[in-house]
Amino acid sequence: MIEKLLPPPIATAESFHDDPLSEMYPEEFALVAESVPHRQREFGTVRNCARRALGTFGIAPGPVLPGPGRAPIWPEGIVGAMTHCTGYRCAAVARATDIRSLGVDAEPHARIDDPGVLELVSLPEERAQIAQLSRHQPEICWDRLIFSAKESVYKAWYPLTGRWLGFEDAHLTLDPTNASFTARLLVPGPVVDGRSLGEFNGRWLIGAGLVVTAVTIPA
Repeated sequence: MIEKLLPPPIATAESFHDDPLSEMYPEEFALVAESVPHRQREFGTVRNCARRALGTFGIAPGPVLPGPGRAPIWPEGIVGAMTHCTGYRCAAVARATDIRSLGVDAEPHARIDDPGVLELVSLPEERAQIAQLSRHQPEICWDRLIFSAKESVYKAWYPLTGRWLGFEDAHLTLDPTNASFTARLLVPGPVVDGRSLGEFNGRWLIGAGLVVTAVTIPA
């Protein structure tokens, strides 16, 4: 799925099942040794996805450890992102000379049932948009889509800024005609190549019971 959203020069890998815990590096397992088995397996499998994607660039396998803000630490000259949810894990990486930053997120394609959660992760204008889109295409869980898109935006934002970005700090506009979205930043954006970014652009895909979103910032 993910390769449909992120074609070359971005390398991707995904899995719909978990790998054995024995395939984890000791440094990785140490981080989740006290976690439940399900958490251990998803933690290890998504890192195996990252290793497979990195192998596309001839990078030898090694542990993929979290750094500040729990963002993955990538090899020198590489940017990337990982995500996992029930039944799905994926990773995407690229050379920093091609892509400055990227973010991916996957969620079960199911509506957010709790109105309180929806209010927490969306702006009033976004909820109005969700209501309008739902009248025309009720088969799509637009609320979950906006949540996932904001997660992808954050994953692309953090490596560029090292700062937190709240759900209320970006206004999402979804375009159902081409399965894309725009995130207009409501706080000062990162400076990339001498240019201040005021918005991030992304794409989304629904299939296999999942909603997958991705944001890329070209070099």
